[in-house]
This record gives sequence, C-alpha cells and structure tokens, in this order.
Amino acid sequence: MNSFLIGLQFLTRIFVVKQSVWTEKSFGESVKFFPMVGAVLGIICAGGVGALNFVTAGNLPPLTGAVGFAASIVLTGGIHCDGLMDSTDGLFSGREREKILAIMKDSRAGSFGVVAMILVAALDISALAELARLSTWFLCAAVYSAPIIGRLMMVVTIGAFPYARAEGMGKAFAQFTTRRTIFTAAGETILLLLPLNLIGEMFFICAAAASLIALLVTWRFATFATGKIGGVTGDIYGAVTTLAETSALMTFLLIGNGLR
Repeated sequence: MNSFLIGLQFLTRIFVVKQSVWTEKSFGESVKFFPMVGAVLGIICAGGVGALNFVTAGNLPPLTGAVGFAASIVLTGGIHCDGLMDSTDGLFSGREREKILAIMKDSRAGSFGVVAMILVAALDISALAELARLSTWFLCAAVYSAPIIGRLMMVVTIGAFPYARAEGMGKAFAQFTTRRTIFTAAGETILLLLPLNLIGEMFFICAAAASLIALLVTWRFATFATGKIGGVTGDIYGAVTTLAETSALMTFLLIGNGLR
C-alpha cells in the first residue's frame, strides 16, 4: 500500500497521506502500481465528464472535451505534459547528445515543445468531444482506460529501455524495474480494464486495441529517443505517457465511429 501511495503522490496532485521520506527503493517499488494510479485518475475524470455529458444531454461536446482535458492536467499537475515538451525540444533540436540532454533539463519551453503540446491538446479535446457525441458510456470507457494504458506504457519504457543520464530522479525507477515489473503491471492493467465488460464487451475490445496501438507508439518514440541520446529519461517517461493516452483516445474514437 505504501508503494502505491508513493506512486500516487508522485504522479498526481492527489494526497491521501503525507509522504515526507522517499528512498530510491521506495520509488522503484512504486512502478508496478502505476496502472493503478492511472485507474484512480480514470475514475475521477470519467465520472466528471460522464456527469457533464449526461447533464448537458450531449449537446455541448466541445465543453466536455475541454473539461476532460483540463481535469487531467489539474489532477497530474501537468507533469507528463512537461515531459512531452522537454523531450520534443531536445530530441528535435538537431544537436548532439549532451546538448540534447541539457535542453531537456532546461525548464524553459521551446518552439518544438509548444507545438507538440498544442497538437496533443487539440487531438485530446477533439477526441473527447467526438466520443461525447457517440455516447456517454463510450466517453467514460475511453476516459477511464486512457490513463491506465498510458501509465502501463511508462512502466514498459522504464523497464525495457536503458536510462540515459548518469543520475536523475528517473534513474531510481529504472534501477528497480525489471521485466517481472512489466508483466506485473500488464496483469494489473488487464484486471483494471476487465470491468469494462460490465458495460459492454466492445469496450474491453477497444481498450485492448488501444493498448496495442499505444505500445507501438511508445516503442517507436522510445526507440527514437534511444537512438538520439542512448536511452530514455524522466522527461521521456512523461512524453510516452502523454502520447499513449492520446493514441488510446483516438483508437476508441476510430472504433466507435466504425461501429456507427
């Protein structure tokens, strides 16, 4: 339970109990619970946008999309979006390895990062709005699933790719994450997504397809980053989480439109 709470506090702005002393081992042991952290975010966001879409009778999908995107940012403190912006600023700078790492560590946002964030925000808000038009249940299933899938992809990246820096907060995750951790997180994800069958078998199928697409996106981005800097960093962990969530929402939307 302590490891889960550490993961929850680190990846979100949700505080259940105050964690004042964190060790590298406690960080590492929290990784296997990342999909569960995603489930907490998914339940809160799905409940919020589902209620809004129900109250508005589905007549204000742009508002639902905007609220859904904003809720995710508020609950996570934008930590993963920051990772996406820093990663794209560095990886697409055209510089050598050390300069790329320095750019990624810089807290200032560059043009590549801003453009990447605008594109992701546009895709997320549009996807949520269109899902709201499909049905409230489709919207809730997608919003619940995306954070779980996104954090599973973070675990995959942590465990399957080398850490690029000599030191850093992300290194604590990498040191204590093994293939067993990945399989544990994958099994946890399946269990968390199984309840989707209660509202319709198609929703679990959508989630499974979304997971596969997210894995392809994650693997491609992490491989690209590894080719540039010899591994991944904490920023890239955040970037793959954001990209995986977006790809999951888009997958739900494409399947949902195909069923109409």
